[in-house]
Formats: sequence, structure tokens, C-alpha cells
Amino acid sequence: MAKRKKSYAKKRPIAVTVIASAIVVLFVIRLAQVFEPLVADRVFQNGIRGTLVAGLRLTPLGNLLFNSVGYLLLSIAGIVVLIGFLRLQRWSWVVLMGWTGASLIISLLDYFYTHANFAVMAANVIIAFALNLNDVQRIYKIRSDDGGPVL
Repeated sequence: MAKRKKSYAKKRPIAVTVIASAIVVLFVIRLAQVFEPLVADRVFQNGIRGTLVAGLRLTPLGNLLFNSVGYLLLSIAGIVVLIGFLRLQRWSWVVLMGWTGASLIISLLDYFYTHANFAVMAANVIIAFALNLNDVQRIYKIRSDDGGPVL
């Protein structure tokens, strides 16, 4: 007896899997950015010794911890967006498009003024191109079946 295909299941384009993979790559990169400076500064071995704030400015240790916490929050937010994206939620497409655009702008500024992270740039370019495919926009109800925008 042949199995019946679930009628409520949405067909997921391959681009969604590519985007999800790129988000996982970004997650791993962000986790490395959380732990690498802390390991290099031996925070895990020696603990937090010294002040984090001097006057109204962060000390180098405070700046290190602030950046690590920021990257940790980005990693957690990325996982939340990934879960929503895999569940085909429209909000996740919108958040991911905004996030990718902002991340590309920041990556370009880093490229011109400080150090570039080419892995992050490449993952963001792949995500940006894949998010703009017609099939992906249709499944997230960004574009209608006739090609026009969904309001």
C-alpha cells in the first residue's frame, strides 16, 4: 500500500537548507569569537582578576568580556532565528534579511578599516542571495505565486 503524502507539509526548497547551513557556520564562527579571546587571555585558567571598568571606560579585560558576551548573544539569537527559519516562519525570513544586511555593512566597514572576517562575509553573501530566490520568498509568504508582493 502506497503511503499518502502529507498535504499540510510545505515543500522546502534546497536554498532553505543552504541558508540553514550558512547560519550554522555563522554560529560556529561566533562561538569561536566568544571563546578564543578568553582562552588567549587565560580568563578560564586565572579567572577574572582586575577591574572591568576604570572611570567611565572599560578596561582591556572589560572590553574583552563585553565583546565575548556580545558574540554569545549573537550566537543565541542566531539559533532562535535558525529554529524559526526551519519551521518556515515568516518573521524569521524578515529578521534574517535585516540581520544579513546589517552584518554585510559591518563586515564591509571592518574590511576597509580594521580586519576582515572573510568567512562571515561569504556566509552572509550566500544567505543574501538565497533569501532572494523566488521559491524561498514564496514559501515564507514574502512573494505571492503570481510573482507579485504579498501585503
